[in-house]
Amino acid sequence: MKSAFLLLLASVSLIACKPAAPSNATPGKPKVALVMKSLANEFFQTMAEGAKKHQAAHAADYELIVNGIKNETDLAEQVGLIEQMVSQGVQAIVVAPADSKALITVLKRAKDAGVLVINIDNKLDADTLKQAGLTIPFVGPDNRAGAKAVGEVLAKKLKAGDEVAIIEGVTTAFNGQQRRAGFEDAMNAAGMKIVSTQSGQWEMDKANTVASGILAANPNVKALLCANDNMALGAAAAVQAAGKSGQIQIVGFDNIAALKPLLADGRVLATADQHGDQLAVFGIEAALKILKDKSTPADQQTPVDVVTK
Repeated sequence: MKSAFLLLLASVSLIACKPAAPSNATPGKPKVALVMKSLANEFFQTMAEGAKKHQAAHAADYELIVNGIKNETDLAEQVGLIEQMVSQGVQAIVVAPADSKALITVLKRAKDAGVLVINIDNKLDADTLKQAGLTIPFVGPDNRAGAKAVGEVLAKKLKAGDEVAIIEGVTTAFNGQQRRAGFEDAMNAAGMKIVSTQSGQWEMDKANTVASGILAANPNVKALLCANDNMALGAAAAVQAAGKSGQIQIVGFDNIAALKPLLADGRVLATADQHGDQLAVFGIEAALKILKDKSTPADQQTPVDVVTK
């Protein structure tokens, strides 16, 4: 699994290293930039494909530039992409920020330059936005509610007092914080004992290492709650390597295609579908409506559903 992950990372790194070449803007047709997190993550590949299909179906309405970074924590690269999009004269940026606070300064510069900014996937920090005097609408799901719903499915497979562990995402990411909180809500309500919470940085390889350590240190753990499916894949490999297949429940979040075989055969119990193929589309449509109607930007909640076998 590790080698497959490295091959995937290598295959997308050339795409992630630089933004798509700018097109010559058609007068009156807005140019929208999609700036995502790691293109090594299948979720963001799916998001990008959904956005491209939407633009192809609405080619007369807008132009699209799609960007992503090489890994989940490369904040400097994401800042650089946003700066490049502003310099290329886009009218709107739809951004899935790698960090809920660190990107606010560059996004303020974008707004000061007259660019509309729409926040998707990972919500920007409200207090930091307020301190910057900035209002940016969030178009995305309730991550806490989604994670709680997944945790409630897991709780039905356990009994009060069982030991569980949480593998969270990047700790400074709001969606990661919310998913951890949702898992905690469900586990605490069901009387489970959370014995460990560690970050897997959203990445399969890192989560595999973290999960292996958790299993070694906590031999009675009955479940691993993973804040995305990439990490659930890494956790499942760790469970198999530890010889505990069928003994430890695993849940994830995102419903990526790579997880489906594990859902089918029971290696993973449940995940949450936040409709990644449509998540950027929701943000793009919100941006186009605001640009067209000159309306006031507002938050918009999008669906999230529990998926099991």
